[in-house]
Amino acid sequence: MPQDSQKLLWTPSDERMQNSNMQSFIDYVTTEHKISITTYQELYQWSIDNQSLFWESVWEFTNIISSQKYSSVLQGDKIRSAIWFENAKLNFAENLLRHKNDSVAIIFKTENEEPNSITYNKLYDQVASVASALKNAGVKPNDRVAAFITNSPEAIIGMLATVSIGAVWSSCSPDFGYQGVLDRFGQIAPKILFAVNGYSYNGKKHESQKLLEQIAETIPSIEKIILINSIETESKLSHEKVISYGNFIDKTATEIHFEQLPFDHPLYIMYSSGTTGKPKCIVHGAGGTLVQHLKELVLHTNLKEIDVITYFTTCGWMMWNWLASSLAVGATIYLYDGSPSYPRLSTLFDAIDEHRISIFGTSPKFLSVCEARRVKPMQNNSMESLQTILSTGAPLSQQNFEYVYRDIKKDIQLASISGGTDIISCFLLGSPLLPVYSGELQCRGLGMKVESYDENGKAQINEVGELVCTAPFPSRPIYFWNDEDGQKYKKAYFENSELVWQHGDYIEINKRGSAIIHGRSDSTLNPGGVRIGTAEIYGPVEALDEIEDSIVIGKKSNSDTLIILFVVLAEGISLTDDLVKKINLILRTNRSPRHVPSKIFQVTEIPRTISGKKVEIAVTKIVHGEKVSNKDALANPKSLEQYKEFFS
Repeated sequence: MPQDSQKLLWTPSDERMQNSNMQSFIDYVTTEHKISITTYQELYQWSIDNQSLFWESVWEFTNIISSQKYSSVLQGDKIRSAIWFENAKLNFAENLLRHKNDSVAIIFKTENEEPNSITYNKLYDQVASVASALKNAGVKPNDRVAAFITNSPEAIIGMLATVSIGAVWSSCSPDFGYQGVLDRFGQIAPKILFAVNGYSYNGKKHESQKLLEQIAETIPSIEKIILINSIETESKLSHEKVISYGNFIDKTATEIHFEQLPFDHPLYIMYSSGTTGKPKCIVHGAGGTLVQHLKELVLHTNLKEIDVITYFTTCGWMMWNWLASSLAVGATIYLYDGSPSYPRLSTLFDAIDEHRISIFGTSPKFLSVCEARRVKPMQNNSMESLQTILSTGAPLSQQNFEYVYRDIKKDIQLASISGGTDIISCFLLGSPLLPVYSGELQCRGLGMKVESYDENGKAQINEVGELVCTAPFPSRPIYFWNDEDGQKYKKAYFENSELVWQHGDYIEINKRGSAIIHGRSDSTLNPGGVRIGTAEIYGPVEALDEIEDSIVIGKKSNSDTLIILFVVLAEGISLTDDLVKKINLILRTNRSPRHVPSKIFQVTEIPRTISGKKVEIAVTKIVHGEKVSNKDALANPKSLEQYKEFFS
């Protein structure tokens, strides 16, 4: 379907546009720089044509706190080596803790406990206690502090305390297995490990003591494990390195000394998915993360001090880091730890009403499950406070879009956003000034020169191509850990040119400036030499009532590629010849004969990463008789076993 014929689902009201932060920013830059800008498209063009002016405007508009002003905004045209905000000195935590008042900073809810809240004043005090304790434990700038932790206030507090003194924070969720934790934290040699004794999920308790004992013995750099009792358990972790959280913190500390550091001082270490080998350790800088997150939260997400924002995430996904930056705006963060379907699928929708959440972040998987199980918040909840729904982790299908507007809320901005751990932010986002079309991401992010490249490296419109970024942006990784010669970094994004970031997605950009993501290029199907993004198949297939989930891969056959589709069926449905014909017909009709699978198999579960992404590469390896390494990177590694049956 040509993009220009996509269905219009929502248009912002004049009042909403005029009251948006994006409109205020347009008013600011037009006055400050004496230029004429009236639309988002004009603002976007100005932002990529005048990068230094644009990023300086973001810095000033969002009131970034720094102890020393920059001498220049941008030097150089190579993405990796460009110098941003030279000579600036700042502290990331100081910017997030700027709002010392009695408004609510964090609301925290677990599956079986009542919600509790922390004010900004209380948050500052608790960060001061942990920061002082970390200093007393010998933590210095550039040391690593890791966390095996739930999505809790202690995670936010630990992160802010760590980065306030210039140390580097890295976290993962407690559903990671031993090898998954070792593959990550073992590479970065942390001095301190914050760890929970377990977690609850879907009504069941999972203890962590044995895993932590293994970690204590196999990562020698860890000097102390700060144990947080997140569940009640009779088991005790007894190890010389272990100290309880309550005994560790310095209750006498009341002030924070915010270490003033260069713009590109290391802030976070993030990890690639690790499904094809040991995960890459991606280091992000404090200044680049801060200015990019504030651009995205304030301008694209329209986050204000009065808002309550949530994203269903764990501490092992970059959306946790992104959500935490909302504190810099003075908004309230709602943290939920547990299953989104426990005790019922309406749990998060109920929370929206109870806590007047205005910005709700989720995933296509969650929306698909809600639709399949006929969850209709429009009928059963108020949804009065909700202004924006964000979705990422995978392409959002037209089916997902139409479910939101039919069954959740009609007057809502649905922003499908896309970027990744690699840039700790987004290439494509929403805009409060733009309409929403079914299946489309509203716009390219301000200052992000995103293009669709054909096979000859030429930018194109209305055609599927490689997602590239062709100008510097401040949130690029500052380096990879243990990559002294920079070759891992170069291979990951710059194999063809250091002027062009290759992101690994297939994208189609239209004349309006909106876009469709067609899936990962490393899982692209090539039947008969025709490139097909996996999302092109998921959309029509998962729109069928009979299909709950699916995964598609390409199987080599002589000199060609065969499309193999695996489907999870709705309860009571079986894969009959008629259903196979129905699937093939809808793909042939809505896409092309090339999209029709050679084989369709029924499975009970689709393998996914812990952050919820389908793992086409792992299934592809199994189909070709290859070994899948690092299964600990998967949320459900046992699901892979059934795929062996079809090609053994």
